[in-house]
Amino acid sequence: MSRIGKKPVPFPKNVKVAVSGRSISFEGPKGKLKLEHHPAAKVKVEGENVIVERIDDEKLSRAIHGLTRALIANNIKGVAEGYVKDLEIQGVGYKAEMKGKTIVLSLGFANQLEVAIPDGVAVKIEAQGTKINIQGVDKQVVGQLAAEIRTLRKPEPYKGKGVRYVGEVVKKKAGKQFAGAGAK
Repeated sequence: MSRIGKKPVPFPKNVKVAVSGRSISFEGPKGKLKLEHHPAAKVKVEGENVIVERIDDEKLSRAIHGLTRALIANNIKGVAEGYVKDLEIQGVGYKAEMKGKTIVLSLGFANQLEVAIPDGVAVKIEAQGTKINIQGVDKQVVGQLAAEIRTLRKPEPYKGKGVRYVGEVVKKKAGKQFAGAGAK
């Protein structure tokens, strides 16, 4: 049996969970979410817990069992507390600014880059455009937006310039120290 899947998912009093067929709806102080689970899993609410069971012992059912439980736990945490990702921008002239529902990034390219903000996500730009705070109820959407922004200019290993998660450690390389010393 799946170690993760067999654990019941507790939810706080301020969160409502409703199961209707394969559809599960979550409602809490931060917002609402809906999840359509795989037919290889059975979900039921018992008191203050959500319990996930699998229909058989097939390999797919075992995999879906833990996955479904993890997705339910993520949605409960999202509607109760929300998810936050923080990014920082390092580099001379590198910055971010908001224009309506888009983030405009100046990352050392000839043109400014624009990233659309999806519905249900709040973005704040702080510290003169060098810190980006992404908040939302859906873990996947928040993480995806942060990853898309980071891939526009990943931190490079020589000077460390680029977009990185707050607290991310970038190993720096030494570079060419003795260029041309013995070349003839």
